[in-house]
Amino acid sequence: MAINLHEKYDKQIQTKFTQNSLVKGVLDNSYSFAGVKTVKISTPVTVPMVDYTRSGANRYGTPTEMQDVVQEMTLTQDKSFSLTIDKGNNADQNGIKEAGKMLSLQIAERAVPLMDKYCLAKLSQMAGKIVGSSTAISKSNVCERITAGTTYMDDAEVPSEGRTLFVPSKTYAFLRLSDEFQKCDGLLEKSLAKGQVGTYDNMRVVKVPEGRWPANVNFIIVHKRAACAPVKLNDTKLHTDPPGISGNLLEGRQYYDLFVYGAKANGVYVDVNTASGAGTVCATPTLSAGVLASATSSATVMYTTDGSDPRYSATAKVYTEKLTEASGTKICAYAHKDGAFPSEVLEATM
Repeated sequence: MAINLHEKYDKQIQTKFTQNSLVKGVLDNSYSFAGVKTVKISTPVTVPMVDYTRSGANRYGTPTEMQDVVQEMTLTQDKSFSLTIDKGNNADQNGIKEAGKMLSLQIAERAVPLMDKYCLAKLSQMAGKIVGSSTAISKSNVCERITAGTTYMDDAEVPSEGRTLFVPSKTYAFLRLSDEFQKCDGLLEKSLAKGQVGTYDNMRVVKVPEGRWPANVNFIIVHKRAACAPVKLNDTKLHTDPPGISGNLLEGRQYYDLFVYGAKANGVYVDVNTASGAGTVCATPTLSAGVLASATSSATVMYTTDGSDPRYSATAKVYTEKLTEASGTKICAYAHKDGAFPSEVLEATM
């Protein structure tokens, strides 16, 4: 790219259209990463209810020590930028590159969209429920498909309050034309600036530009307390005439990530377009005579032997050879592959 030094520059400059973060403020912020890179969270495991026995020693049932499942959340995204505005070049351009405004421009055009894109992609990969749909989404089926997601959450006892429906522009176009959406849309106009474009089935609807949206995803429903998007560093600096530079040096750094809580993973639902080979959802593994396998070619199978969900558990292992666990051991496994979406979780007993 060139630094254009024309004969005359106007003080008014043209910048790209931008939006604020569409993910910020939508998710949970319960956990702090201050002073650490990894946070471990424990989920206690309850036991089934049994019939009370009016005689004998263990009338309430056999005492079982409460177990717990550990999930590790480690920050991975550490992004930065560095820009210079030479004093001579800027003077020849009539001073149009005012440092503070250019710093804000870099954040708006680059940093915010990149973080949103990563977070939405991670949500779609780590969702508790990923549904592959071989029928393309359309005006005639969009409401039915979204209702399937809300019904799933209802049955999983995910609270109705606090849900957000993220949609790309194409899905929103179909939804906007539906009679159901127009009847449900009661959002006040003042909320539109935050990326919300309406409400549907008690969910706020957020329309996401194509550049921030994960490929082959029709929509994402997420409950506020099902995931978090911690930002440990969001640091920007403006240096005037630093050593070796006559002018301004603009620097910035963002350190962040997104995590879905394993215990509340049912609060994230994703509808994937698998029509005409657009996207692929890995086949759920099978277990036979100690052998774990997925019908998806080259997929990696992860498993646990303690009953925890291998998608989120710190005890998950990569399957490499025939399992030799004792009879009665519970095996939980799923398959994943680069460029595809993870499978459902297999729960089986040796």
